[in-house]
Amino acid sequence: MVGFKNQRFRKWEQEYHVKLTMAFSPCPNDTFMFHGLVLGRLGQGRQFQFHLHDVETLNRHALAGVYDVSKISFHAYLLVRRHYELLNVGAAMGFGCGPVVVTRGGLSAANLTDCTTAVPGEFTTAHLLFRLWAPHAMKRVFVPYDQVLQQVATGKVDCGIVIHEGRFTYQQAGLQCLCDLGQWWHDHTQLPVPLGGIIARRSLGREVIDEFSALLRQSIADAQARPEDTLDYVRRHAQEMDDQVLARHIRTFVNDYSLDMGQAGRDAVATMERLARQGGLIA
Repeated sequence: MVGFKNQRFRKWEQEYHVKLTMAFSPCPNDTFMFHGLVLGRLGQGRQFQFHLHDVETLNRHALAGVYDVSKISFHAYLLVRRHYELLNVGAAMGFGCGPVVVTRGGLSAANLTDCTTAVPGEFTTAHLLFRLWAPHAMKRVFVPYDQVLQQVATGKVDCGIVIHEGRFTYQQAGLQCLCDLGQWWHDHTQLPVPLGGIIARRSLGREVIDEFSALLRQSIADAQARPEDTLDYVRRHAQEMDDQVLARHIRTFVNDYSLDMGQAGRDAVATMERLARQGGLIA
């Protein structure tokens, strides 16, 4: 059984007198992947302090260097890579499937110039993809991700970018898809769309980072082998309670790239950085 019961981690814990702080989001793919770690089912003991936040809060905490290990949007990762290392394990990547731009109808990409768009966070990958897709759409308002559908449906904004479970349920709110940004990305790059990943503070050192990576990989593999064991925990934190929606979400975003990002995943992140720099979207 993989775990942090070895002397190296114990030495790190004794030297710093703290537990490893770890943060992730309540969305189904994260709670599914971290389930085994949180419940201490991997033989690792309880050397972690877990924190759950929405993705934009995680991004801002990463920018401030709050946690040792954290889920992060790849957009935000490009801004913190000096101090944090991107792990090969735990990534959320879609293939032809990503954040969805939704409207009440009657809009096209060409006439977004004068439209207001609800965005689920300044540092989300959804925001970066939207700016790459529609650089002329300058009227953007930032709202919590779980309020985007309501903002669009009630006419407070003209369109919005939905992520997490919302990308599977927007039609129930009577909304239409203007663009699946994951499909747009794939059409233009032939690569998976890098949405979010797991980062670790570089100062933790190679051994601790590698051991944590192995532990998270085991947690994911165990969840995939026995998904029914994770359901109560996933439901407890999910916005959408329909089991079919939760299962679809997990199948879509917990995939081979979650176990190992591989060269294709790394290429996708590098391509996103290159396009963002070319567009003047990051320094």
